[in-house]
Amino acid sequence: MIHVKEATDWRTGLQKRIKEVLGKSLHIRHVDSGSCNGCDFEMSALLNPVYDLQRFGVDFVASPRHADLLMVTGGVTRHLEEALRKTYDATSNPKMVVAIGACACGGGIFGQTYANCGGVDKIVPVYVYVPGCPPRPQAMIEGILIALDRYEQLSK
Repeated sequence: MIHVKEATDWRTGLQKRIKEVLGKSLHIRHVDSGSCNGCDFEMSALLNPVYDLQRFGVDFVASPRHADLLMVTGGVTRHLEEALRKTYDATSNPKMVVAIGACACGGGIFGQTYANCGGVDKIVPVYVYVPGCPPRPQAMIEGILIALDRYEQLSK
């Protein structure tokens, strides 16, 4: 799997890359599988005036049936394990999953316990891991770009 270490300049060609790979805008479904909301808070910064990903053709959608990519935050709690599976199953093929944050990447400080399954990859296959506690918005954007590259490779 690919790990994002440092974010590069994402402004150069994000919209162009999305159009090349998907031929349309990119729709993302955010799934909180038991996070502390640190990653969710940083993810919401992707829509603020500084980053404003919507101007590049990126939208967050309410239904996994409309999503091209799942961004999952938090270590998967036992109560949300089934919800994550159902969301993954409802997403169209090929399924792109980006694990956001240390907890989603490997369980974080909780790991595997009686109440926590661990990282997202214990439940569903993950395309890209974006580590950090929480990761910066630039790293999340880099994770999206890497996921698009992998999507293009798989769809050929």
